[in-house]
Amino acid sequence: MNYITNLNTPQIEKIHSGKVRESFRIDDRTRMIIATDRISSFDNVLETAIPGKGAVLNQMAAYWFDKTSDIIDNHLIELIDPNISLVKEVKPIRLEMIVRSYLTGSMLRKYKQGKRTFSGVDVPDGLKKHQKFPELLVTPTTKEESDREISPEEIVEEGWIDKKTYEQMAEISKELFKRAQDVLFENGLILVDTKYEFGLLNGKLILIDEIHTPDSSRFWYREDYEKDPENVTQMDKEFVRAYLLKHKKDGEYPTTLPQDIVDETTRRYQELYEKVTGDPATPVNTDIKARIYKNLLKANLIKEGYVAIIMGSKADMEHCLKMKQYIEDYGIRAYLRVMSAHKNGEDVADNISDYNNSIEPGAVIAVAGLSNGLGGALGANLSIPVINCPPFKDKVDIFMNVNSSLMMPSKTPAATIIKPESAAAFALRSLNINRLRDLFREEITSMKRSLREDDENVRKL
Repeated sequence: MNYITNLNTPQIEKIHSGKVRESFRIDDRTRMIIATDRISSFDNVLETAIPGKGAVLNQMAAYWFDKTSDIIDNHLIELIDPNISLVKEVKPIRLEMIVRSYLTGSMLRKYKQGKRTFSGVDVPDGLKKHQKFPELLVTPTTKEESDREISPEEIVEEGWIDKKTYEQMAEISKELFKRAQDVLFENGLILVDTKYEFGLLNGKLILIDEIHTPDSSRFWYREDYEKDPENVTQMDKEFVRAYLLKHKKDGEYPTTLPQDIVDETTRRYQELYEKVTGDPATPVNTDIKARIYKNLLKANLIKEGYVAIIMGSKADMEHCLKMKQYIEDYGIRAYLRVMSAHKNGEDVADNISDYNNSIEPGAVIAVAGLSNGLGGALGANLSIPVINCPPFKDKVDIFMNVNSSLMMPSKTPAATIIKPESAAAFALRSLNINRLRDLFREEITSMKRSLREDDENVRKL
């Protein structure tokens, strides 16, 4: 697959899923952010992904974070993949500082309808489409379920931030914008408008989210603008917005994009990235999930695979801990969960997506004895191997209750293994990881060698 819309891994806690980015907790000071290939417009996430988009956003933001670090510190720690950044854990300020240099986009649409005040900023009559303002305008909006314009006075009155911090944010936003304008002008581009987001780290203001990307900004070719200001090529998300506006029907925007619009959007994003940074864009004809899996391993953020040991009751803990230890001795992540198919089956359903779509190989061991509904519920709904390992007390318990694990309904594939160590070993083999296969071959060879040596010794008696 050459695009990614979600990252699933049970090994890292997902703490937030935004319109195009997903955040995972690494530790108290660090989070991992993946820029997906989802695209949003007019407060809606489209069903169609844009291959290569996430890599452009993530890498371009990293480029500008580096270029502007002398103006203000930012949250970036390092890139571990074209789509993934490690960043500092910051308390976000729930405002977007929008800086505008030209009359365009949503502001132009509202201006044509007669609006003249934007976030407390008055704009004169008589302006033309794409006309440059005499000076930069800062028009902040809130970050809520639906963003709204807000004036500097309202920001202070409503308690979003104090006046001194807001003024600092506004001044830094203008400075960042001017820096980018100068750099881009030399590359034949115009930075039209953009938005900045800030946060507080130990009381210090720092830049977060993204900076000068085609999702957060508008870019024009300088030559196009000089020739015909009202008809410039859109090198950003405005190209998609224009398509949606053109095909709006009965007050509703399309939820999907045709392939030609997808391909052209990818081309424009990548062309802009190369024009700005001078580096080649990340190819889109690769298996992005395989690349991300490899880079997460390299960064030591995940193990090669995982085994989820799900017990129906905490009373089965001792039984499960034996398997957990066995699995972890092989360098594979094992973790314990408590879920009952009968008592809180909704929790089983909630975790299915994470397991079925995990970027790494996984397996599940179901630990339930009497009336084993857990193994059946997991086996019927998971696309990864499920092994029943009931916590039987003795042979009588096995004789009386093993059938509930052996006799699964149709289309409910689940193995049943009685001994915990054997169940753990089977789960490890089902992951089909090359390193483990090498280890198992060595173990088998060693076992055979030991048996032959024993045979030789016995024959001499």
